[in-house]
Amino acid sequence: MPKPITATYRLQFTPAFTFAHAAELSSYLHSLGASHLYASPVFQAVPGSTHGYDVVDPVRPNEDLGGHHGFQEMIQALQAREMGIVLDLVPNHMSINSSLNRWWWDVLENGPASRFASHFDVDWEASEASPANRILLPVLGDHYGRVLDQGELQIQRREHLFLACYFEHELPLAPRSLVHILQRTAQRLGSDELAFLVDCLHNLPLPTVKDRKTRKRRHRNKGVIFRYLQNFLEATPKAPETMDAVLAEINNDPESLDQLLEQQNYRLCFWRLAGRDIGYRRFFDINTLVGLRVEDEEVFSDTHFLVHRWLNQGWIDGLRIDHPDGLLDPEQYFRRLRNYSPEVWILAEKILHPGERLRSSWPVQGTTGYEFLNTVLHLLIDPKAEPALTDLYTDLTGSDAGYHQVLEVKKRMVIQELFGSDVHRLCDVLRSICIKDRRYRDFTLPELEAVIVEIAVQTPVYRTYVRAEGGQVDPEDREIIQGVLERVQTALPEADPELVQLIRKIVLLDKTGEQESEFVMRLQQLTAPAMAKGAEDTAFYCYNRFAAVNEVGGDPGSLGLPPSTFHQAMQERLQNTPLAMSATSTHDTKRSEDVRARLAVLSEMPAAWAEQVQTWVQRHRSYKTQDWPENNMEYLLYQTLAGAWPLDQERMHGYAEKAAREAKTHTSWTRVNAEYEEALHSFVSSLYQDAGFVAELEALVQDIAYPGYVNSLAQTLLKLTCPGVPDLYQGTELWDFSLVDPDNRRPVTYSTRRDLLAQIERLTAREIMDRTDEGLPKLWLTRQGLSLRRRLPEAFGPAGSYAPLRISGEKAEHALAFARGEHVVSLLTRLPLTFNGRWEDTTISLPQGGWRDLLTNTRIQGGDQAVRGLLQPFPVALLLREE
Repeated sequence: MPKPITATYRLQFTPAFTFAHAAELSSYLHSLGASHLYASPVFQAVPGSTHGYDVVDPVRPNEDLGGHHGFQEMIQALQAREMGIVLDLVPNHMSINSSLNRWWWDVLENGPASRFASHFDVDWEASEASPANRILLPVLGDHYGRVLDQGELQIQRREHLFLACYFEHELPLAPRSLVHILQRTAQRLGSDELAFLVDCLHNLPLPTVKDRKTRKRRHRNKGVIFRYLQNFLEATPKAPETMDAVLAEINNDPESLDQLLEQQNYRLCFWRLAGRDIGYRRFFDINTLVGLRVEDEEVFSDTHFLVHRWLNQGWIDGLRIDHPDGLLDPEQYFRRLRNYSPEVWILAEKILHPGERLRSSWPVQGTTGYEFLNTVLHLLIDPKAEPALTDLYTDLTGSDAGYHQVLEVKKRMVIQELFGSDVHRLCDVLRSICIKDRRYRDFTLPELEAVIVEIAVQTPVYRTYVRAEGGQVDPEDREIIQGVLERVQTALPEADPELVQLIRKIVLLDKTGEQESEFVMRLQQLTAPAMAKGAEDTAFYCYNRFAAVNEVGGDPGSLGLPPSTFHQAMQERLQNTPLAMSATSTHDTKRSEDVRARLAVLSEMPAAWAEQVQTWVQRHRSYKTQDWPENNMEYLLYQTLAGAWPLDQERMHGYAEKAAREAKTHTSWTRVNAEYEEALHSFVSSLYQDAGFVAELEALVQDIAYPGYVNSLAQTLLKLTCPGVPDLYQGTELWDFSLVDPDNRRPVTYSTRRDLLAQIERLTAREIMDRTDEGLPKLWLTRQGLSLRRRLPEAFGPAGSYAPLRISGEKAEHALAFARGEHVVSLLTRLPLTFNGRWEDTTISLPQGGWRDLLTNTRIQGGDQAVRGLLQPFPVALLLREE
């Protein structure tokens, strides 16, 4: 039986923070109140990986982190404290950036004849850039011909193995392509034995063989040939040096080298070709992460072998599934995973747009909590600020375009620039469908491409979940698809209505067939990365009206929500996904929870904020070079500084550069504009050197820091007591002002946290609040909240209840309260700046009985009670009924 999961603590493993460190930390996590360690990916990744999502071997614990022995000792340390572990799984892709990926290495060496050829989502058909049965590998820094002429691509021998080497890239050579090398070596040595091996290579079955028996014979013979070659090289004097001389001649002759490389199962090319011609599905636009065909039962079994074993051993209690929207059939995947264990806690890292619900047919407990994060954030924002903040942004940028207009433009851009190869693949499938029908055969590829791109642009969510094999379309999907196609026809009036109608028939399963099914499923795999790159990684850095809400799963076009809407959302959460994760900071959030909490305070002072920003913009014009950075980026910098100050200059430079490249307006990761980035860094340096600006910034932060702390405590209390399972991201039990990754993966000082946790039991609530700057109030609230969840799990579980409590009086909008079952009440302060610390006649209607505040140890009777008596000195209250 899995251990009950009452709270998780996320750790980011790196070579500097290993399984051994986590084992040693288990006593602290238990004292804090976490029931489970929530681990970043633990399987073998590219050596040196700082995040673990670039997995190269899914059946081996990461050696950089301690390997199998270290993982086992960590499990034992957790179990000794009655704690468990939740694993982060990466089923969608693997890294091909290391020879440690044995499966991919075998595919490159053996082509379609590889046992693992069907493991990867590779298009073996011919394309404009690559012949059939060859994988296009965009790894070169320049055109292929130039790279050859410059001698940067070389063939190297490692004992009996031969590699194509380009800087850090090493690729295996196809066995039959070695004939020329071995033949010339045999002639020079006069060796009949080596000549015999050449004949054996000649007779090796082709890499295009399909039948299982012939493929098996190919692999058997290949292994024998290479063992003989190894023995020959070790036993024959002058053989190694003669073979190396032959290789040197080939490496020095671009024509000979080209002939050899053209015999491989891959084709090397300039990396810029990846956007339109790559022959394999990638994770987003990352060329080194290849898509897995986990929909294949054998692939699922191979990639989840160790997970299955650990579940059977009782080593793991929960699984977080990374990017399920990238899978061909997420529901099928989750059903197979659920069959491994009917009781394991399964979470989908599914980004739900506002108003979107997780599919009830998925056998999972819920999502990783981005919808919760955004609901809580908007509760802390004053919606009345929207007009003033919009006017400020319009004045600064000279544009009145709303977020959704910006998003549409950016989605179209990333689809055309980053996902051209995916669009081409869909066009080929649709073209094949059209050719078979006289009504559709004259549609051109440009016509097909324009409509496919527009469908991806107009899809308002990450994806739909039509299952072509199921034969039915969920009503929610049908509604989304109908709306998308209507918008496509409006956005593309030149599109032939009959083509749009054909696509409607296909995606709604009114027209079926093998190619139709492939089109349906692959189209859904395109819209998810298009939304992710268009929104999270582009538009969120371009539309900067109020950066706090530019968060994963959020809608930057809206600001704030009333308490009544929040209560409704929590009641629905309890009804639909009571065991979903409640997160406020993750490794993917654009800003930490405390940065967002502080920025939310600005919504309470929009006029003063606008005046300060306008002053800075006017004064700092002289710091710009050619009007760079533009006002939009400058405004993002000011928001970042206000939210995260004190922020050292190096971190700010790193953030500014990443933000500019993600925005893709003047520079990008693939087309770096050195002149723009130099101007940006110069501007940032000028701000830090301007003593007057720094003084004004610090004065602003001093005004909003404490209200920001109050927001953070409210946010923490909601995470701890609302429906769902609270998750703490590493280090956030104290104030944490981190920015987007890699900033949020900086090392955490656990010695400080241990010391403070040991001290805090001996302090009064007043003494804790006196040390607010150290983060003690947040640590104390976290400790008390997690302890309560461990003590009363039923109050917070699926069988519990959520009941809003009535707040009355002049300052009623500044408080929010609810009861969890009969035993727990949460009360918090919201909009703390305009509240000004005076509750006047505001009261809360508490359930009858005796209550004790676990934060201040104050005792209260039920009925109508003055809020001011409950929220002193702590700005939030956690009440437990006293029997």
